[in-house]
Amino acid sequence: MTLLQTDARGLRRRMLLAGIAAGALARPAVLRAQGSPIRIGEINSYTAQPAFLGPYRNGWLLAQEQVNAAGGIGGRPLETVFRDDAGRPEDAVRLAGELLNAERVALLAGGYLSNVGLALADFARQNKRLYAASEPLTDALVWSRGNRYTFRLRPSTYMQAAMLVEEAAGLPAKRWATVAPNYEYGQSAVKWFRELLKAKRPDVEFVGEQFPALGRIDAGATVQALERMKPEGIFNVTFATDLLNFVRQGNTRGLFEGRAVASMLSGEPEYLEPLGEECPDGWIVTGYPRDDLDNPTHTALRDAYRAKYNELPRCGSIVGYDTVQAIAAMLRKANSTETEAMVEAFKGIRYQTGYGTGEVEFRALDHQATLGAFVGRTKLEGRRGKMVDWRYADGANYLPGDEQVRARRPQE
Repeated sequence: MTLLQTDARGLRRRMLLAGIAAGALARPAVLRAQGSPIRIGEINSYTAQPAFLGPYRNGWLLAQEQVNAAGGIGGRPLETVFRDDAGRPEDAVRLAGELLNAERVALLAGGYLSNVGLALADFARQNKRLYAASEPLTDALVWSRGNRYTFRLRPSTYMQAAMLVEEAAGLPAKRWATVAPNYEYGQSAVKWFRELLKAKRPDVEFVGEQFPALGRIDAGATVQALERMKPEGIFNVTFATDLLNFVRQGNTRGLFEGRAVASMLSGEPEYLEPLGEECPDGWIVTGYPRDDLDNPTHTALRDAYRAKYNELPRCGSIVGYDTVQAIAAMLRKANSTETEAMVEAFKGIRYQTGYGTGEVEFRALDHQATLGAFVGRTKLEGRRGKMVDWRYADGANYLPGDEQVRARRPQE
């Protein structure tokens, strides 16, 4: 990396931090709701994961502006206090306390990394305050470590693994290897992919695994280790710069030639687009086929986003947008910002997802939303990759039965 590149990266980081600090109270330019604001404390790893969370914050603010322009919640505008945990659970917990005690927010929201999300969920349980988790995908958030005060939007590792297994089970590959970041999200994804694929295909064998450190993958060594295992299929859970480095080294060393690959999240524009001409063909992925998703709801969101930010939305944009829409639906039902009233209102609420695929419900049983994901294949078209042959997988169809959930979740 050149000195110029280093300086530019440092400048972008300083600008992002300045934007979060100086603009911590997000006040939309168009604001019709006139009552006292309902304040939301949003905590996320903005400087640690900017590719996803920059668009996420944009989508959040677009939804907040739309809610407020339509009269807010009973005449009260939404107002968000943003904080950056930098990917550290201990910082997230400290910030949560500050938001509740100093900023007097009504509820907490956000979270990206699974370990951070679990720390916030435990804080919510101990302090009996509502936490609307946007992104953390670990199943523990709503199952083994689930609690009364935590609700989760995105489809979990179990759900997305089940979606990929549905495709992978039909492949001839019998010998599988896995590669995933060595923290809660990666470990959970691998666990469920192995378990669910074996249930559908008892003849499948898992011949090895690699767990590189998050954000610090030694891609050459990882690819060599996988090659030595001689798998017929690879399950990949790396993302962001780890994914780029893994793909680059895998392409260079021929790892993917003649092998099936199932890859979680790799069809999301924030991770697919940086691959450019290095995008591999034919990977089975979960993602977001933004350019080809042309239903009226999504088209309207895409156009509004482009008009406001002069760029197209990414998957993070939809997650931020949907989180605000879900919170707004809960607040309308609760007609209160008292914690217990909001918790009860969250159970069973429905809202319209920005994907335009219909209503999403937050299940009362485990506080998991039924938001789905798109499943398709990667394809290099020209000089960039895209998702093709995709379908929407409704999250409600990829959850275990009620009795299984009750067995995995502590009783309230």
